[in-house]
Amino acid sequence: MSGHSKFANIKHRKEKNDSTKGKIFTKLGREIAVAVKEGGADPNANSRLKDIIAKAKANNMPNDTIDRSIKKAAGDANAVNYETVTYEGYGPNGIAIIVEALTDNKNRTAANVRNAFTKGYGNVGSQGCVSFMFDRKGQIIIDKEECEMKADDLMMIALDAGAEDFAEEEDSFEILTDPDDFSAVRESLEKAGIPMAQADVSMIPQTWVELKGDQDLKNMQRILDLLDEDDDVQEVYHNWDE
Repeated sequence: MSGHSKFANIKHRKEKNDSTKGKIFTKLGREIAVAVKEGGADPNANSRLKDIIAKAKANNMPNDTIDRSIKKAAGDANAVNYETVTYEGYGPNGIAIIVEALTDNKNRTAANVRNAFTKGYGNVGSQGCVSFMFDRKGQIIIDKEECEMKADDLMMIALDAGAEDFAEEEDSFEILTDPDDFSAVRESLEKAGIPMAQADVSMIPQTWVELKGDQDLKNMQRILDLLDEDDDVQEVYHNWDE
């Protein structure tokens, strides 16, 4: 496949996240709470929880913080109920944007998301207006600097575990899976001691769009920054070729 793993952007996000760990951990805590409520507190019997724990560890969330989040979600009958909501829209030059959120107040979240788009001169569209431009895939990114395994050996482990695709980039490896096979592939890599910079089910753009004008670049970054600041927003996917 062609090289669009965007590992440089992942590293950039991680550097940014280091200065806002509290916000990231809050968002991960919500994901843990939802997973525990839906499937129980035992990660061995709850594959979604197990995947979120792996995602939390990739974001340097301490084990005791993860454990506390699980116990809190399992023991608090009056815990806040979060709903999953998804918004789709357009940024500058028709950039496709998908926003996934967990919220206890859909009106608040909708207003905040709409505000982010408006301030960046984009607009929120109807459900399905851009999602057809993406494929939902399990995506695992491995930093070459952190992995001592040869590319061929790593590829064989991934493909044997059920991965659909393997790509080598300049500074990383990218593994794509069907969403249903993601957990099995991630666990196989984990058992092999392979460190993962990112491991999550993601929306992968089918095509990418460039922004060249300074104002378009500023507007797109404005949308992303405002969405990043919103505690309700869990993930933002887009097809901007940064």
